[in-house]
Amino acid sequence: MKGYTGDMIRNVALLGHGGCGKTTLLEAALLATGVINRLGRVEDGNTVSDYDKMEIEKGYSISDSIVPVEYNKVKLNFIDTPGFFDFVGEVNSAMSAVDAALILVDASSGVQVGTEKAWDSCKQFNMPRIFVITKTDKENVDLEATIAELKDKFGTSVVPFDDKDAIAEVVAETDEELMEKYFGGEEFTLEELKTGLFGGIVSGDIAPVLATSSINDEGIKELMQAVIDYVPKASSHAPIKTVDGEEIACDPAGKPVAFVFKTIADPFLGKINLLKVVSGELHTGMELYNSRVEKAEKLGSLFFLRGKNQGDCPGAVAGDIVAAAKLQFTQTGDTLSEKASDIVLPPIEFPQPSLYIAVEPKNKGDDEKISSGLHKLMEEDPSFVLERNSETRQTLLGGQGEIQLNIITAKLKDKFGVDVQSVPQKIAYRETIKATSDVQGKHKKQSGGAGQYGDVHIRFSPSQEEFEFSEELFGGSVPKNYVPAVEKGLLESLNRGPLAGCKVVNVKAVLYDGSYHDVDSNEMAFKIAATLAFKKGIVEATPCLLEPIMHLEVSVPGDYMGDVMGDMNKRRGKILGMEPKAGGGQKLVAEAPQSELFDYAIVLRSMTQARGSFTMTFERYEEVPQHLAEKIIAAHKEDEA
Repeated sequence: MKGYTGDMIRNVALLGHGGCGKTTLLEAALLATGVINRLGRVEDGNTVSDYDKMEIEKGYSISDSIVPVEYNKVKLNFIDTPGFFDFVGEVNSAMSAVDAALILVDASSGVQVGTEKAWDSCKQFNMPRIFVITKTDKENVDLEATIAELKDKFGTSVVPFDDKDAIAEVVAETDEELMEKYFGGEEFTLEELKTGLFGGIVSGDIAPVLATSSINDEGIKELMQAVIDYVPKASSHAPIKTVDGEEIACDPAGKPVAFVFKTIADPFLGKINLLKVVSGELHTGMELYNSRVEKAEKLGSLFFLRGKNQGDCPGAVAGDIVAAAKLQFTQTGDTLSEKASDIVLPPIEFPQPSLYIAVEPKNKGDDEKISSGLHKLMEEDPSFVLERNSETRQTLLGGQGEIQLNIITAKLKDKFGVDVQSVPQKIAYRETIKATSDVQGKHKKQSGGAGQYGDVHIRFSPSQEEFEFSEELFGGSVPKNYVPAVEKGLLESLNRGPLAGCKVVNVKAVLYDGSYHDVDSNEMAFKIAATLAFKKGIVEATPCLLEPIMHLEVSVPGDYMGDVMGDMNKRRGKILGMEPKAGGGQKLVAEAPQSELFDYAIVLRSMTQARGSFTMTFERYEEVPQHLAEKIIAAHKEDEA
């Protein structure tokens, strides 16, 4: 593939609901330009962009795939994105590298949830957009009805490319002089129409519509020409602000700067990084600096990717997209530049995980393999997280939904030979006290030779602090050198409460008396005495169980608010308030126990037809209701038996 200058490059993401025809559209574009000689089918697993083994098995895209198409001497860098909502991180990665988006709409299905999410994504990234109605070859397709539905959902900015009157009307609204000419009854010149349409698309005020049939090769070349004419040139990308506020222009003569927007774990080549050339020019052998790891990286092998196929890369200029293999330290979101420049571009924003599952190896001893494999998979998909809960001792995977997490565990087995199973997620309950107690802890042991003797009197009471310890000793009842051993014994005891073996918090302990033996007393004896006092003291101070309470902010279309509120009440949740959201819908603010929220991401998606979303953060601990606490304590005792 020959090198292109930035003004002859267009970077475009393909968005839309799962199954709307993104992958097949690219097949049609490659067929129309002579790259392939027959149209691949997703069902047959032989398309250019869905080449990953898992994608072929599942029959849908699970990661971004770049497919350059050369048409009329222009290079169109298309990025095929997954349609399932679990892979929104892939969409965000693609949007960081493109200058416009095509939103594909299945002619027979019309506007779907994925269409709405694609539109919202374009608004989020301030991205010019063009609607592409696909599969017009299907029976009983009503093209006009689909366009009307788009207009009804997304407003008057939606206008068909072939409706000259409608185009003239929306173009008139983009410029005062054109508005005067329009109302004066004058016709626009072709140049005025094209200029006005381009400006309206770039500003987001116009979202034109094209119709295509990939199967019948209808509208494909027209679509590519529209992309050439109405999508901003790669070279015209607005300057990007660094994290330090410096602006980096898309200048081929500028200092080399590249942004890593995607990483691929290739089973044969190893790691491949996809780079958007932000400034300057890249070429094989160039050494660039990665500020995050403070190390230099040599671009030993640069190439263009089309699906899994590689093409020669004589050099990539500002605005183009190129692949680099075998970079040692570089990851998705990193910036590469000259060391003297030390440029860092803003990282890709990935959504917070909404669903967590606990996993453990099916085969004992595979814990290290799990950790190693998951960290390598995180290079390819940074939108999922891996956490180790120190209190429950569980390994947690967090992501956007069941599909994503299932894909991750399947890849773990397929690529790294580690089989994991999902297990019930545990709650990090805690224990505290609601009253006071005054107890003695005495450890006395005589078994020939030197004995052990430690005796302490401790008052326990509730505290606002996690743990407080002080001493009020007098008269040398306990030598001062044994006090640290008493405190250490209490601190170690906090890790396992008497009710359900949970961490004990919000306790104050005051050592005020005791006794010792000149020969048999030592630090260990007083440590054990403190442990005995703790066990007795906590039980006598009315212990109770605490559970984590989460703060939720739920974004919901108004039509589903009643169902969402009703469901929250069933989860022992408290509604704290509601407020309207810009662009429609409501934000529901609530609190609920973590134990009631493990499946919330799944249920909310089902209740709102995937239109609802939420964020969740830890708020505080609260006492568990008595009837539930009894069940938790009973289950713990059963496990201990």
